[in-house]
Amino acid sequence: MSPVVLLIGLGLLIGLGIILVGLRSPRQEDTLEARLAELGAVGRPVSLEEIELSLPFTERVLRPLLQRIGAIINRMTPAQTLARTRRNLEIAGLSQKIGAAEFLAIRYILAALLGVLAILLLSRVDMPASRKFILIPVMFVLGYYLPGSWLGSRMRQRQKAIQKALPDALDLLTVCVEAGLSFDAAMAQVVEKWDNELSRIFAKVLQEIQLGKLRREALRDMADSVDVPDVSNFVAALIQADMLGVSIAKVLRIQSEQMRLRRRQRAEEQARQAPIKMIIPIVFLIFPALFIVLLGPGIIQIITSGALRGLLGG
Repeated sequence: MSPVVLLIGLGLLIGLGIILVGLRSPRQEDTLEARLAELGAVGRPVSLEEIELSLPFTERVLRPLLQRIGAIINRMTPAQTLARTRRNLEIAGLSQKIGAAEFLAIRYILAALLGVLAILLLSRVDMPASRKFILIPVMFVLGYYLPGSWLGSRMRQRQKAIQKALPDALDLLTVCVEAGLSFDAAMAQVVEKWDNELSRIFAKVLQEIQLGKLRREALRDMADSVDVPDVSNFVAALIQADMLGVSIAKVLRIQSEQMRLRRRQRAEEQARQAPIKMIIPIVFLIFPALFIVLLGPGIIQIITSGALRGLLGG
């Protein structure tokens, strides 16, 4: 195996491990009370050391280390960079699992690890020095941008899932409001019936409203936290209807029809793009296989007949 391929593979594995450790959220049942009850069943007083040792290794060692490095990075990083990272984590739905400084710490740690790994491996490989001086900075850059690329992918997946679920949620909201429920109760029905990204942000809105936040402010924060144009238009229409005293049921009905029309238009657009996207796999994957199947027997016959004639002529 080529050392460059091995280096990149090890770098990807290390990066994935660091990302999973940084984003690992403790299980719901793994609470302090549950651990105290488990240790208290022994029948003797439980010390603080035993409580700490009952934690998983990632929660006991790795996450505190990541938090300490993140605190140092928080003091050294510009506020604009932290705000942008915090915004991206919020859009990806990870703001409750990891902070902006901790995510930046993951990027710097991964860049350093891949850089050191590249130096150690390439120092034992017989390779021109010019290539080594190129590969080492490349691994540093790869380690820094790999978590950012993964975060961007998570953001796009979450936005696409919310955009896909919005028309169906609007239909349910419309039916519930027209049946006599309030808008908050209709949102509660969406949260109760479904378990997806949209229902989770609806649940967050309901919790904020119950804590005393104005509904329009909670809806604005919801639109800002997902950065999906369809959700922003939906929230803007609801806020305008609330301010002008327009029937919410009528607004929801119009929004539902518009969302379904947009979804149909997006599907038609993707269908038109399909032939262009199929060109590369057809040319590089399907055509070579067809040529081998169709022309292979003829080529074999030509080669064997030519070899046979050569033997007979000899």
